[in-house]
Amino acid sequence: MSCETVLAQTGLAGRAGKSRWPARLDLLQSGTGLFLALFMWGHMFFVASILLGEPAMWAITKFFEGYFLFGRSYPWLVSCVVACVALVFAVHALLAMRKFPATYRQLRTIRAHAKAMRHADTTLWIWQVYTGFPLFFLASAHLYQMLVWPQNIGPYASSDRVWSDALWPFYLAMLLAVELHGGIGLYRLALKWGWPNAPRRTLARLKWGLTAFFLVLGLATLGAYMKIGYEHRAHHGERYEPDGVKEERKARMEEEAR
Repeated sequence: MSCETVLAQTGLAGRAGKSRWPARLDLLQSGTGLFLALFMWGHMFFVASILLGEPAMWAITKFFEGYFLFGRSYPWLVSCVVACVALVFAVHALLAMRKFPATYRQLRTIRAHAKAMRHADTTLWIWQVYTGFPLFFLASAHLYQMLVWPQNIGPYASSDRVWSDALWPFYLAMLLAVELHGGIGLYRLALKWGWPNAPRRTLARLKWGLTAFFLVLGLATLGAYMKIGYEHRAHHGERYEPDGVKEERKARMEEEAR
């Protein structure tokens, strides 16, 4: 079959030139994916501060609320950050859907080809699709929660949400999906763009090492929130404050009362 015949059957005959938009959209998808993966790692370290104790997690929370800069907390600052991340997430999801199987028949065909080829990277891409679908709903719900109720972030507030509000299965599912999806995505980006310039086997080992590290860190963090939430269940709704902040607030209230 000639090239002209193929172009005629696909509806591309007569076009002046090739469109650059697929490449541009792919570049945008790579950029948004890279941003979200790096943000995911940073976010994991922030929430893992609970492993250092309630004061450390409280300090991280108040830092993002501007407490140490303005002298008081502004939770809406967190909402602004979440809104930006949600926008990038939505763009990335829309771009990624271009490559998802549109029908069950397409998915079955891809799985059959992957099984026949026994190609590890193709199998990883299929797992990225599997994890990306639930992640769209899980991450959207989490982002909405943080966008609307940014004041409910803290050692006790977050722990109450995990344990007393029974959201630990939700966070467990999101942890597994996001770490697998993000790790595979970064690995595929490294192969696609050639950075870092390392053998495929080395990149694969690095990918699984990072995935294992963040899964262990995430599970330990979730366990810490569950433990604190269980111990704090009788005081659901109470907010954590370090002793120094309590004394300062008490002194300020007494001075205002005078």
